[in-house]
Amino acid sequence: MSESTIIWVHGDNLNPHSAPFQTAPDAPAIFVWDDALLEEWRISLKRIVFIYECLLELPIIIRRGDVAEEVVQFAREHEARRILTSESPSPRHQFLCQTIIKHMPKGSRLEVLREPAFVDGAEKVDLKRFSRYWNAVKKQAMR
Repeated sequence: MSESTIIWVHGDNLNPHSAPFQTAPDAPAIFVWDDALLEEWRISLKRIVFIYECLLELPIIIRRGDVAEEVVQFAREHEARRILTSESPSPRHQFLCQTIIKHMPKGSRLEVLREPAFVDGAEKVDLKRFSRYWNAVKKQAMR
């Protein structure tokens, strides 16, 4: 019998062909609107709509609230002991990963999968603003 798995999709990787979907294509997936992050960062409606439109193209359940609580609850609902997600450079993502695994049943695991680089050398680019990143990589990305 195979181990039950869920996929946790986050805002740093909304790709339907991401490593978690490739690894477990039939696993149920969840995205959680992070209430704390939305309030703290005051994310624009334009960006929220963009993210939502991306989410509509993914085979996922969309929830809102505390990300760690919702992901853990989703895993319990599916009796999953394995959670797959994509890596992120965000310190908040790392905090959420630690919180999720702390609240999962003993023997459960969270696997953070590495994605192929979008462009070569992207790790050296200032990621604080998308426009800086895009200006540095657009020629290579549009080939």
